[in-house]
Amino acid sequence: MIRKMVEKDRKRLKRKIHIRKRISGTAERPRMTVTRSNKSLSIQIIDDTKGHTLASASTLEKDLKKIKRNVEGAGQLGEIMGKRLLEKNIKTVIFDRNGYLYHGLVKAMADGTRKAGIQF
Repeated sequence: MIRKMVEKDRKRLKRKIHIRKRISGTAERPRMTVTRSNKSLSIQIIDDTKGHTLASASTLEKDLKKIKRNVEGAGQLGEIMGKRLLEKNIKTVIFDRNGYLYHGLVKAMADGTRKAGIQF
């Protein structure tokens, strides 16, 4: 069982490195990266040229703790992130799935952000 989990994490990290070779965020089109853990979800908007985080949303924030870690909650978190981006006049982003497969929670976060009006 432990060996299987280690192998799963190794494969995800390999996918992550492969993706990050080609994806880089700029000030005009920053990188949107998603992270999921066993207890929380988070989204960050990063300008890789300066190395700054422009915006973020996480279920660890005080006012977002009520959001559950399921597909509906991931969609809500994506919509909140989209609204925060529109407040900062960011309309397009590059989506970085961070090595996770594009389904379930990751897809719901992306769809929620698109629903708020952000283009990928």
